[in-house]
Amino acid sequence: MEHTSTHITSYRTYGIILVILLFLTSITITVTWFDAGRFSVGVAMFIACIKASLVLLYFMHLKFDQLIFKVFAGMVILLLAIVFVITFFDYLFR
Repeated sequence: MEHTSTHITSYRTYGIILVILLFLTSITITVTWFDAGRFSVGVAMFIACIKASLVLLYFMHLKFDQLIFKVFAGMVILLLAIVFVITFFDYLFR
């Protein structure tokens, strides 16, 4: 399998993604200061999913990779989501 094209991401893009990740981290920390009940965990998980997506897309170059790698990454994320749902149901009905 020959990879004919290469993609070089600029330092500026990496800097922008870094600033976005730091901003999302500060939002996650700010959410913990407010008592939102059970929604605080959901908001923190949602922000963590956004941050993980940015890391996967830009720092791991999944955005510029072949479709098969995107499908495999999606399958892994789906499997992880299923494990989380099963774990939460187990915790909920104890």
